[in-house]
Amino acid sequence: MLRRTAFAVVLVLAGFVAGLVLTGRMRSAGPADAAPVPAPVRPAPVAAAAAEAPPRALAPVGPDFTAIAERTIDTVTNISSMQPPRRRASPFAGDPFFEQFFGDMDSFGGRAQPQYSLGSGVVVSSDGYILTNVHVLGELGRGTEVRVTLSDKRELRAQVIGADPATDIALVKINARNLAAIPWGDSSQLKIAEWVLAIGNPYQLNQTVTLGIVSALGRTNLGIAGYEDFIQTDAAINPGNSGGALINSRGELIGINTAIFTESRGYQGIGFAVPSNLARRVMDDLIAYGEVRRGSIGVVELVPVSAEVARQFELPRAEGLLVARMSRTSSAYLSGLRPGDVVLSFNGTKVDTPAQLWRLVADTPVGTSVKLKVQRADRAVDLTVPVVTASRRLPVSR
Repeated sequence: MLRRTAFAVVLVLAGFVAGLVLTGRMRSAGPADAAPVPAPVRPAPVAAAAAEAPPRALAPVGPDFTAIAERTIDTVTNISSMQPPRRRASPFAGDPFFEQFFGDMDSFGGRAQPQYSLGSGVVVSSDGYILTNVHVLGELGRGTEVRVTLSDKRELRAQVIGADPATDIALVKINARNLAAIPWGDSSQLKIAEWVLAIGNPYQLNQTVTLGIVSALGRTNLGIAGYEDFIQTDAAINPGNSGGALINSRGELIGINTAIFTESRGYQGIGFAVPSNLARRVMDDLIAYGEVRRGSIGVVELVPVSAEVARQFELPRAEGLLVARMSRTSSAYLSGLRPGDVVLSFNGTKVDTPAQLWRLVADTPVGTSVKLKVQRADRAVDLTVPVVTASRRLPVSR
């Protein structure tokens, strides 16, 4: 009996364990069979998507001056000048032995071949006035012929209205009407690092446009001209650009390209232009009088007061301009200015260089008077000096 009972208990326990095993297997396998893992979804190829999308225009890099260039480029012309042969009587003319050594130049400085000059010009009025540089026209004299080539390829003979070597600005006129003329800008409003365009004909490559910035203002003592107040720019200027236009971001004329600093006869990032305000005043005088009328206070030699000069002459401060020498007939001397005085200001404007003072004097109308503030020894002196007509010889300065 006991044996049968034990056997029954064993059978019951065996059935219970078998049931647990079967139940566990169904629960672990069931979900895998009922919900198989889906295949991964692959993204569409990038190349295919890009091919289907419409192309996008690239945004321009930097300032866009295309409209300004298109509007102003036709106002810049090509200018050529021819100076005829210049011969002087020579006892060796036609002598083969002489010509073997000296070619077609005679011993008296004659010139057997015509000389040519090339450059650019800017149309500043619809009736044919064109600004350029004096050096573009070359040696002006009897027989000199100046021709202007417009953007539409017309070549016209030009009349020289006048030339001002002190500023290297010249004015010519062609017989034409309804020309595209560039608008004037105010060069006194220029700022350093402002964008500018230079348009000209470098190396006879017509209507070349270059871009740069204003590098400096009021450059003087460069030895380029007698009256210097240049705009410096890094817009590429090369031989042939002379007389061309320097234009601001509004398409206005703010300078006449005049010179470059170079050690290779090519572009080195330093160019100079005559400010438009100065060029316009020169043009107005050339039209009205045939020459530029400038104010003067007479011949006065001035020296900037550096620390060394102040120490040498026992001056209280290193500022102003020391009067070194002067003419006794000058209006400045007759008004009380004396050697040893230090000029501190001109009509309230502080002066630091002779060139700055002479620009201020030259721009003052003849017949008016100016106020000079002067340091004389240990006291200040105020002088009133009349402005007279300047001689053709510029004042002396160091």
